[in-house]
Amino acid sequence: MKKNLGKLIGLSLGPGDPGLITRQAYEALTGEAQWCYPVKKRGAESYALSIALAAGLTPPEGHQALLFPMTHDPEKLLAAWKQAALEVLELLSGGRDLLFLVEGDSSTYSTFGHLARTLKQLEPLVPIETWAGVSSFNAAAARLEMPLAEVDDKLAVIPAGYGVAVIERLLEDFDRLVLLKVKPVLDEVIDLVERLDLIPYCRFIEKAGSPEERQVLDISTLRGQKVNYLSLILIHHPNRLPEELKRGCKKVEP
Repeated sequence: MKKNLGKLIGLSLGPGDPGLITRQAYEALTGEAQWCYPVKKRGAESYALSIALAAGLTPPEGHQALLFPMTHDPEKLLAAWKQAALEVLELLSGGRDLLFLVEGDSSTYSTFGHLARTLKQLEPLVPIETWAGVSSFNAAAARLEMPLAEVDDKLAVIPAGYGVAVIERLLEDFDRLVLLKVKPVLDEVIDLVERLDLIPYCRFIEKAGSPEERQVLDISTLRGQKVNYLSLILIHHPNRLPEELKRGCKKVEP
């Protein structure tokens, strides 16, 4: 291992509200560590960085964006992860710790996992830490006043991109369902839950906790609309809800 190699930290910032940045993360952000953060394309804004800026923090000189393209092409992804890891290794070579800013929680569907694994392949002894934070679905449930799980509830959290066939099977076995990244399949999900008569038991939210947050109680009104990539749907299975909650869910407003 190179001498004086710094530590890479996956720094969770929460899904949008700077008040959800942990005390541990805030202290690191106001310390001596360098910052890096993901962007979808060169020159694009970083949502993770925007959360830190909303907290009134100033990026250190030399902070760096890392490219993580929005693609499912495995060759392009592997190349991007390797390039990002090489850039991180160069930043760590001076002995200064490096904070990789992550919206939500850095261990939950995060680019940090790809970066950490690739970096370990390049330099097995590099020190890496993952710091916990608030995930988007935890914040969403709180904002919507819709508990994620109670008593013996079974909860499933999946990207909606797995498809409606998988979602329909999960609805047979789980009490509550979180569908992440619903943008590409939103109309298909709406068609499914409408067919199953579950519209009153669904809630939509995008950019939870941020100034741009949007909540929709009747998700059928979203059919044909474009929504933000940072959006999700919570579903509570009506057959497993307490009677008083069923009554409350049925009072759906557009």
